[in-house]
Amino acid sequence: MRYCTDCNQTFVADDWKCPKCGSDPQRIDGFACFAPELARDNADYDPDYFHLLVSIEDGSFWFEARNRLIHWALTRFFPDAASLLEVGVGTGFVTRALRRALPNSQVWGSDIHVEGLHFARKRLDSTVDLFQMDARRIPFRSEFDVVCMFDVLEHIEDDDLVLREAGRALRPHGGMLLTVPQHMFLWGPADVAAFHKRRYGIHELARKMRDAGFEVLFKTSFVSILLPLLYASRLRSRRSGKYDIRSEQVISPVVNRLLRSLLSVESALIHLGIRLPFGGSQLLIARKLA
Repeated sequence: MRYCTDCNQTFVADDWKCPKCGSDPQRIDGFACFAPELARDNADYDPDYFHLLVSIEDGSFWFEARNRLIHWALTRFFPDAASLLEVGVGTGFVTRALRRALPNSQVWGSDIHVEGLHFARKRLDSTVDLFQMDARRIPFRSEFDVVCMFDVLEHIEDDDLVLREAGRALRPHGGMLLTVPQHMFLWGPADVAAFHKRRYGIHELARKMRDAGFEVLFKTSFVSILLPLLYASRLRSRRSGKYDIRSEQVISPVVNRLLRSLLSVESALIHLGIRLPFGGSQLLIARKLA
């Protein structure tokens, strides 16, 4: 069901106009916007990063490794999902993989920035319904079989509220897939530059999920093999106080191939059901209890 964020009523319709109060979301650049005051500028992310991301995601060892894990998790735990919402689509790189994993499902995608939705639209054409929203107020209730957030939750101060809202948007026993950055000992200028509010402890996200009414089905660290290199990089940037996101993301093809091979080994272990205890990121899969 759709949910009117103005009068708090649910309704079934093919458009967004609320039959109760007549509210209709503002449109910016053709996208329905449920938090238009945040669509161009907010404190949780720099929209200039979308231009960098869209130029490096295809072929990047890290983005490809994360997509492999996401594809495995979705098809392993929720292969029959008929509807899915991705919160924080960015440039649509992951959304495209979700669309391929569930070719017969209805897929929706949102972002707080209209800028990101433009890039996502180019990648996805009309295969995904895209709209703008604040994840703390999702305009759906009991609608989706799966809700996904990939490296989104760490950007939002009130992450507990976001998890509760995601639960409300899910159907009974619906699923959630999340990835987040892990280990506060890795905190440094890179996280500040990325507008992170936190990196998660090993058990922190699972606790928050349970508090929000979810059962954790599976969780594992990833980017585990590269943790020593990641720590050395973060230590160096902390000492210098400097961080250049482009220099870390844009690497030589030879190094990229080597790192891709290493993370392929790691992905194979996770696909076998091995849960890695430490790593730069965490994957968590959960199910709504009711």
